Amino acid sequence: MITVRAVAFDLDGLMFNTEDIFVRVARDMLAARGKEFTPAIMAAMIGRQWVEAGPAFKRMADLSESLDELLEEKRLRFNALLKTAVATAPGLLRLLDHLEGRGLPRCVATSSRRAYAEGLLTDHHLTMRFQFLLGAEDIARGKPDPEIYLKAANRFGVPVASMLVLEDSPAGVAAGKAAGAFTVAVPHEHSPSAGLDQADLIVPRLDDVRLLTSLKLGPLPSF
Repeated sequence: MITVRAVAFDLDGLMFNTEDIFVRVARDMLAARGKEFTPAIMAAMIGRQWVEAGPAFKRMADLSESLDELLEEKRLRFNALLKTAVATAPGLLRLLDHLEGRGLPRCVATSSRRAYAEGLLTDHHLTMRFQFLLGAEDIARGKPDPEIYLKAANRFGVPVASMLVLEDSPAGVAAGKAAGAFTVAVPHEHSPSAGLDQADLIVPRLDDVRLLTSLKLGPLPSF
């Protein structure tokens, strides 16, 4: 058992159901071209920056358009759904309440761009619940490289071994583990637990009692 002194949250798929929207967009983009969005393509993209995910999408789907064209189409389709189809992940608000009640600092560490991440947090009234945000612009190497989580621990001013990382993708779990953080995975439809077995703990939702009883935080309060 470790004593957690800070918590770093991934964003897409972990805090919000945005991976559902991304899959819908990717499927529609490929269906319009007579192609299929496969689990293998999703696995190659999830948790990674567009600089890596985009080329994988183009190559594996055998697309002729440029990466810039594909990115612009993805943005237009995604943004059209963003305001109405996004919801917070089960247990997120309860977990935040619990961590705040125990005075644990929190950050968001995402492969997505800062403006997008800030927009999501603002729309869901979550900005003030995190001490800081690290996005794609803040790192030179994206997940699975540990850079973003090493930077998070440094900014918190805590040893990385005392930081809890919450992730939903294999790349994110690999980043947390490589950094030396206690890494918890929360699987979902697009990132099953079979691909997250590097994690120190796998739980079905963010307020699962096993998450907090595995750490020196105490049990969640009853509601």
